[in-house]
Amino acid sequence: MSTPKILAFAGSTREGSFNKKLAKIAAEGAKSAGADVTFIDLRDYPLPLYDQDLEDREGFPENARKLKDLFIESDGFLIASPEYNSSLSGVLKNAIDWVSRPQGDEPMLFPFRGKAAAIMSASPGGLGGMRGLIHLRSILGNIGMLVLPDQKAISGAGSAFDDSDRLKDPQKQEAIEQLGVKLAQTLSKLKA
Repeated sequence: MSTPKILAFAGSTREGSFNKKLAKIAAEGAKSAGADVTFIDLRDYPLPLYDQDLEDREGFPENARKLKDLFIESDGFLIASPEYNSSLSGVLKNAIDWVSRPQGDEPMLFPFRGKAAAIMSASPGGLGGMRGLIHLRSILGNIGMLVLPDQKAISGAGSAFDDSDRLKDPQKQEAIEQLGVKLAQTLSKLKA
């Protein structure tokens, strides 16, 4: 049985992002379960807003191709999504839109179909980003992904992390790590 490959990232480019911290915690859980995990920062892949006229005129942006290659090479995803106005961030949606674009004779939604994801959120608000996860789950399901039923939303994120970027509450720390573990275990079963 081959080792599952997981791509971990946050839908935020902010320095010190709560969701980047969360994705890294989940990634550690996946690594502990034997997965090969790559963490990326979407800030390293700046993209124009998706526009088909731009794509037709200028072609597929280099950063979109790099990002898409990472998605294609991965079996699953750990996605920590901030909540912006009760939904997911524009940065995350734009990345999904660019990666979803077929190139050459690729089947539609090739980088996503048949893959699995675990989703989570951290927010200063009382709901921890839960409303945004509803939209993210819907989008990922509609593009052919299996989204694990377990998800976690960490409220009060401004004071939830310690100086080592771990969650102060051991139960919450364990819950986020377990998202990574469960994704790794699910992918191992799917690859068997």
